[in-house]
Amino acid sequence: MEDLSKAGIVAFVHVSDRGRALEFYRDRLGFTLRSSDPFGDFLDLDHALLRMTVIPDYVAHPHPVLGWSVTDIRAAVATLTARGVTLNIYEGINQDEDGIWTAPDGRTKVAWFLDPDGNVLSLSQT
Repeated sequence: MEDLSKAGIVAFVHVSDRGRALEFYRDRLGFTLRSSDPFGDFLDLDHALLRMTVIPDYVAHPHPVLGWSVTDIRAAVATLTARGVTLNIYEGINQDEDGIWTAPDGRTKVAWFLDPDGNVLSLSQT
């Protein structure tokens, strides 16, 4: 029996425009294109794969679909903004000037941003 707890992870994200999405995930987020087929692309996330599937009429939902746990959220946000990524500011949740929200525990920090299709992506530091 295959032990799924030791198997590699494949995350999925849907996009409507392949070229635009590849530019974002490859050039702005820094992921390496591993392979492509007529339906989408696999991007290497080091310890996982991201399957970017093209759906021409795809409409994103307002909830996060993919996130990264980082050790220094300020450095990660600075890297993303230097690459032209804009962080989301949500009304009423008291994010700081960099778009980082601190949870009531005082330790957990989260920041959100969108891909070109409007998929919500996140960074978290716990």
